[in-house]
This record gives sequence, C-alpha cells and structure tokens, in this order.
Amino acid sequence: MKPNLRARGLHGYQALMRALGFDPAPLLRRYHIDEAALDQDDALISLHAATHLLEASAELTGLGDFGLRMSSHQSIDVLGPLSLVIRNAPTVRDALNDVIRYLFVQSPGIIVSVDDRTSTLENTVAVSVEIRLPGQIVAHQNSDLCLADAHNFLRLFAGADYELCAVSLSHPPIVSRAAYERFFGARLLEEPCGATLYISRKTFDAHVHGANASFHQVAEDYIFRNFGVAEQSASERVRLALRRTLGTADCDKSNIAALLALHPRTLQRRLEEEGTSFGEIKDEVRKQLALEYLCGTRMAVGQISLMLGFPAQSALTRACRLWFGATPLELRAAKVVRSDDA
Repeated sequence: MKPNLRARGLHGYQALMRALGFDPAPLLRRYHIDEAALDQDDALISLHAATHLLEASAELTGLGDFGLRMSSHQSIDVLGPLSLVIRNAPTVRDALNDVIRYLFVQSPGIIVSVDDRTSTLENTVAVSVEIRLPGQIVAHQNSDLCLADAHNFLRLFAGADYELCAVSLSHPPIVSRAAYERFFGARLLEEPCGATLYISRKTFDAHVHGANASFHQVAEDYIFRNFGVAEQSASERVRLALRRTLGTADCDKSNIAALLALHPRTLQRRLEEEGTSFGEIKDEVRKQLALEYLCGTRMAVGQISLMLGFPAQSALTRACRLWFGATPLELRAAKVVRSDDA
C-alpha cells in the first residue's frame, strides 16, 4: 500500500510555480492531484504522486533547487496539529521525539530519525529525514524540501541556540555546493550519506522558545484522540538501527538488541511474530543502501562494500548479482531505470 500525504505538505507549490511563470495545473493533472484538494489541508494525496510532481517541476523549470525554494513558501503550520505539539515541547530533543512519534499524521512515508551517537561528525547529533516509498523512486526534490523544512523548524525552535555544524544530502548535489551551503549556512559533506542535519549538542538540549506545557498537553491529547499512536514494529526499529550501524562492529543481532533495550531472544521472537528475521532485514537494508550508494553517489565500490559491512568487494559483487542481476559497475553505468508512474 502506497503512503499518502496531507495536502498541506504541498503548500506553496502553486504560488511558486506561478511566481516562476509556469501554470501548475498541467503537472497536477499528469500526476492525478486534484488542484482543489491543495486548498483542503487535511485532504490526502499520494506521496508517490507528490514526489514525482516535485521532480517534474524541477525539470520543467530548470531549477535543481526547486525543493529548497519551495520551503520558503512553507511554515511550521504545514504540519497541522503536530506543529502545536512540537512548538510547545520543552526542549529541541523533546520536539524531535514528538516528530518521530507523530509524523505519521502528516505521512507514514516520511521518516525522521535522530542519532545522538553519530560518528560522522564529532560532538553533533544527526537529524535525518527519509522519504520511504516502494520501488526505486527519485525523490531528490522532496528530500531537499523536507530537509530544508527541518532546518527552518529547528532554527525556529532553538532561536539563538541553533547551531548547524554540517549537512548531508540524500543524493549528489544538483546545484552548486556553494548554493546548498548558502541556503543551510553550513558545510555540505563531500559524499551524500542521507538527508541529514548535524546539529550541535547545545542545539539538541536547547529550550524551545515560547513553549507552553499546557498547550503541548492539549495538542498531544488531540492527536491521540483523533489519530492514535503509530507504534513502530520490531522490524521497523531494527531497520532504522541497522541503517545507523551497518558497516560497524555494532550491527550484529546482539548489539542491535542492546540498542533497542531488548534481550536478543526477545527480539528474535518479535521478529518471528512479524514474519521476518534479523538476517532478512539486514539483507533488505543492504540491498536498499547498495542501490542508493551505487546510483546516487560517486563513492568507490570498495568503500561502499565496507560501508555495507561486506568482508570484501567480491562479496558485494555477488550480492548485487543476486539482488539485481548485475554487477555494481553495471548498476552504476545503467543508473537503474526508475518508474515515473504516479
């Protein structure tokens, strides 16, 4: 089942297209998005269609930074009732926990994760955003939009305490590196390693300016009454943990269980109840990341092999033949044809 998106997630799309001298209607029709639905904040549209819409709009306008530009037409209000919860959280850390817990209200296909033990950049906390759709879908513009929104919202929460140390993209830069660095006001990491903001620990622990505990409780109660709580399955928690630890000594079953505060046998039982296993999930994560790294970065195949936790490059080659019927270099050369169907 393909995930949906609240229509408010495309707020500002029509205004941006018209400001650039383009009629938004033809592309909206192409991807079967009802223009009238964009005026109804709680209307549901296909996340798949919205993602293709943004890619096609960037191509039509010739603007590789279309997603970044669209973020200037959005405010925290695009998150609807969730915005009231997070703007009244005690600290940035609490606000991010609320986002992780309740972002499913906006779209179950947009995943935020926080790694306060990241080894990528010392003394930082990694805040990552992932567009999760079935199949291999180009989501560069939607990823950039979500990352830009996260940057703007965190800056709003932390005020003068906001310190963005570096940023990473989910893809190679589409416009100049300088353009991304001007937008975010921080260094762009050399290699894409997921749409991630590396904020300082000072920012992570900062108090949210103007937060009101009573408003936070009221807004959280509203979400709970109207939408419930999206409990993460054990397999989903394992998948997120593996994405953070793959290629390190911490990515075996015992260490992942410890990260999730579970006994290894308890984790195994829960995964069995969900019809999967640790090995199957690890294989799925490796497959997904292999495709992302091979087709979305210029990293050497040997480096990718290490990042995926393979003992040798030949093991990655065998895995790619099994998964895709092609070698890593063949996949990179073909760039993997992706569907453009909404």
